[in-house]
Order: sequence, then C-alpha cells, then structure tokens
Amino acid sequence: MASVTYNNVWKKFGDVVALQDLNLDIADKEFLVLVGPSGCGKTTALRCLAGLEEITEGSVFIGETKVNDVAPKDRDIAMVFQSYALYPHMTVFDNMAFGLKLRKVPKQEIKRLVEEAAEILGIEGLLNRKPRELSGGQRQRVAVGRAIVRQPKVFLFDEPLSNLDAKLRVQTRAQISKLHQRLQTTFIYVTHDQVEAMTMASRIAVLNNGVLQQLDSPQKLYDYPDNMFVAGFIGSPSMNFFNGKIVREGDALYIDLDSFKIRIPDERRAPYESIVDHKIVFGIRPEDIHNPDFAPPSIIAEPVETKVDVTELMGNEIFLYLVNGEHSFVARVDPRTRVEMGDDLRVVFNMQNMHIFDSVADPDNPIAVR
Repeated sequence: MASVTYNNVWKKFGDVVALQDLNLDIADKEFLVLVGPSGCGKTTALRCLAGLEEITEGSVFIGETKVNDVAPKDRDIAMVFQSYALYPHMTVFDNMAFGLKLRKVPKQEIKRLVEEAAEILGIEGLLNRKPRELSGGQRQRVAVGRAIVRQPKVFLFDEPLSNLDAKLRVQTRAQISKLHQRLQTTFIYVTHDQVEAMTMASRIAVLNNGVLQQLDSPQKLYDYPDNMFVAGFIGSPSMNFFNGKIVREGDALYIDLDSFKIRIPDERRAPYESIVDHKIVFGIRPEDIHNPDFAPPSIIAEPVETKVDVTELMGNEIFLYLVNGEHSFVARVDPRTRVEMGDDLRVVFNMQNMHIFDSVADPDNPIAVR
C-alpha cells in the first residue's frame, strides 16, 4: 500500500505542454479520479506515474520512493487499459497468471492468487475459456483480475469502461468501487465521464489543458466549483451560464441579464458588493430551475418568463429546453409538468444555489465569487 505524489511535474511533447506544474498528493488507500475532456493531460499523468512516459521536469513519488528513474516493472503498480489487451490464444487462467509466471512465482501460489482474484470478480467459472468466448464485461473483469493477482501498491485504470455498453458500465463501475473497498489499495482512475467520477471517487482532480483546475470531494466540486470550467464540467446536464452584470437598485442587488433581471437574496449579497457593474457569468444548474407548481417550499424562488423550445421526457423527470430573449437554457423539472413545444412557461430559479463567476478576474475561465 502506498501514497502517490506528483511534485511540480511537467510533461512536454516538443512545444506541446501536456502537463503544467502538476502538484497532487494522493493518500494511501484513496480512490482518486482524474477527469477532464480529451487532451487535458489525465492519461499522460497516469503514464508518467507508470513509467510509460518520461517526465520533463519535477518528481513522482510512490510512498517515500522517487520513481523518476525506476523501470516500470519495478514500480509495483498494475495498470488496466481501455483495451483489454488479453492474449487470444490463452485461457482466462493463463492470461491472469502470465505476469506471475514471468516473475517465476511458484505454481501453487499462482493457482491460489488467480482463483482468489477470480472469486472476487465473480469469474471463477470462466477460467478455462478463451477471450473470444467472453462478453465485453467479462473480458474487462479478466483484465482487472490480471492486475489484482500482482498485489500491487497502486492500481491505475485508464478509461477501463469506455468499450462497454451503458448498462455494463453501470454494473462494472459498481464492481470496481466494491473492489476498492475490499482490497484497500490506492486506486487512480482516469475518465472523461464525469458521472463515473462523481459516483466512484473519494476525491476528484479536474484537469484542463494540462493544468489542475480543482481537487476536492465529488459533492464539494458540485456545490462549490472554483471556476467556470469546473462548474460546467461537473454535473449532467451541465450548468447553465448567462453573461451579465451585477447592478444596484436601491438597497438591493440584481443580476442584469439584458432580457431579464433576478434579485440576489439579501443573505447572499455580501460577496458581490465589491463587483457591482463588473461583467459576470451567472450560473444555475438545471435541477435548480423549477416549475413553480412543484417547487420545493423552502427555496428562495425568483420567477423567469420563458418559452418552451424542446421537451425531453425521461420518465422520472423532464428536461425542458427554454428560451428567454437570446438566452437558451435547460431545466430539469417534475414529471407532472404538462407543457408542449411553443408554450409560455413561468419557471423559478432557486437562488440559494446560484453561482456567480467574475469575468474581469479571468475572461477565459471566470473565477467563482463566494
């Protein structure tokens, strides 16, 4: 078991910066997820830890050991890739045992380790099959089993569920979460799917363009994003954003969004006194936009007139694509809502859960004001 530390890590491919001064402390037995869009540097960070990419600057530690110059096979890590990378001519048992045989582990010990891993993953009945006889989910479990038998200090997962269908993804991510609880080992997991990140991680590191944007628990990332990029990436459907400014009218502060104004609750106005007349981005999540007939009674509700553009019935909820002036946004409303395309609908914003980002501080990635 071991902690992992990235200390001022840079990785460059020629003039392209894949990782920029990455500092990250991952605790022993933690389940950390690296998440971000394609090309953000998350897989590069994993490959630098595994020794598959050479670090340009900085240091990587596994436990107390600096591993910059340690060969990949000596880092005591196991990696599960997006592709299953199974040997097609070998049985499941032989695929899982292959690495152990190379290390000249005794046969009886190999048998014990493989059977134990197979039991954990529920594939003990598949040990004599070839990969072509397995489903995608079963192949992925074999790939995970091959990693388990090595009993590494750190498990690395590089988008292992990408090739599975939606139902299998849900099942397999639950199995990986239970596996982490059972093995009590450090897991570092790369994905572009923020739903995977939110449901599996003890902490999430959000990357963009090689830069760490925020590191926190899933709930804190959702409730308190540090900037507009994190706010838009975490949550599904993603947060709605409106360009506007804060204005003062009498004793009250309002968010002026051109086609409508909404009042900032008095108990939340203090942080925004200093940015009156600044260009800001107002953010609100779809689940904080309600049909007033079914809105929770405790919210601070600000009404907004809209026109329904598109409806998507999801069974337990309805997604409404709404328009007000030049603003288009999504609401996640109660399934009892009865509206059709083209209808006028007054909705309410839950201002207790609003977000404001200051465009003056950083026009490219406005910073949260709290």
